[in-house]
Amino acid sequence: MYVCNCNGLRKRDVAAAIEAGAIRPREVFARNQCTAQCAKCVCEMREIIQETRQSFAMAAE
Repeated sequence: MYVCNCNGLRKRDVAAAIEAGAIRPREVFARNQCTAQCAKCVCEMREIIQETRQSFAMAAE
């Protein structure tokens, strides 16, 4: 599933960036060596980041 059509970022690309330490959409873009174009994906990226961080927190308990 594509999250960012402008840069061709898939959900797995976003997840890999989060696992590598990205906590903001701009960090996800930086880890994938691109920048936001239209920014329509930023809200979805924030949701993915939040969900992933919550999952990590639950797993740590």
